[in-house]
Amino acid sequence: MTRERIVTPQPTTPEDEAFSWALRPRRLSEYIGQQKLVEKLSLSIQAANHRQEPLEHILFYGPAGLGKTTLAHIIANEMGTQLITTTGPSLTKPGDLMGILTNLRTGDVLFVDEIHRMNAAVEEFLYPAIEDFCVDFLVDSGPHSRLVKFKLERFTLIGATTRAGLLTAPLRDRFGMMHHLDFYPNEDLTAIVKRSAGLLQLKIDNDAAPEVARRSRGTPRIANRLLRRVRDFCQVKADGNVTSELARQALDLEGVDIIGLDDLDRNYLRIIIQHYGGGPVGIEALAATLNEEADTLEDVVEPYLLKIGFLQRTRKGRMVSNLGFAHLGFNMPPHRQKELF
Repeated sequence: MTRERIVTPQPTTPEDEAFSWALRPRRLSEYIGQQKLVEKLSLSIQAANHRQEPLEHILFYGPAGLGKTTLAHIIANEMGTQLITTTGPSLTKPGDLMGILTNLRTGDVLFVDEIHRMNAAVEEFLYPAIEDFCVDFLVDSGPHSRLVKFKLERFTLIGATTRAGLLTAPLRDRFGMMHHLDFYPNEDLTAIVKRSAGLLQLKIDNDAAPEVARRSRGTPRIANRLLRRVRDFCQVKADGNVTSELARQALDLEGVDIIGLDDLDRNYLRIIIQHYGGGPVGIEALAATLNEEADTLEDVVEPYLLKIGFLQRTRKGRMVSNLGFAHLGFNMPPHRQKELF
């Protein structure tokens, strides 16, 4: 039976935690979407189990909410081993990692979320651990200092990052498998919404699930969050059953439009159009104007806008495309129209 030990849990409310765990698939056979990735993982896991060896180190990268953490849990379940989770920012010195590594058993899975934010000293300390399964730890200081070599059990490191470009080349090269998670098509999101509704014992019409799916920005985490908002709305305003009309009303109330843009997305595009003539404009200027962190805009807002073609990132800065102008009901300025021809 798989046991899980959390080293540094994510800062979520009890309600969010319970909701997330209730809907999270436990096996690859239950996982919806990312078919090529699931097939490759299934082959690797079967081969490793056949050889009775730990799985190779794996790096998952892609936008937030696409299932990187879920896949780490599934891999531990499929391998029948323990999962230990931590985050890159929480590992500030080698000693933070030392206690985790020396307690790992053969085949255990160490999951490091946001691994690109790991301290440089910790990263260098990790290299021999994942390559040779041993570490040299400095004991004491000054003339009494000495290096003690610790032999580690063979384990699997799974790293997850939303910004693979910030990983150093030495760390990236030490992963045996690198898998990119992309946004989900509406068909897969519809299946996820139906599955989640079933687990929640929520009756949802066949045409209501696609309504939630198309507004989910291609992201399962958002689909499940919107489903919870729709469930609340239907329980208060109706008999609890979800119809397409009720789903539409609930999501309109949340400020989520027909393609999944929320207030922050629209404000982001509107600022570029109204304040900067459609762009180009730098990310720092946008962050200051919106009173948001630049990292929030880059990690949360921009990936989906780039995916649907509403935003262009150039050397000079961010620019709203003609699709973005049209969606918000703005006419493209003359100087931008000339650039198209």
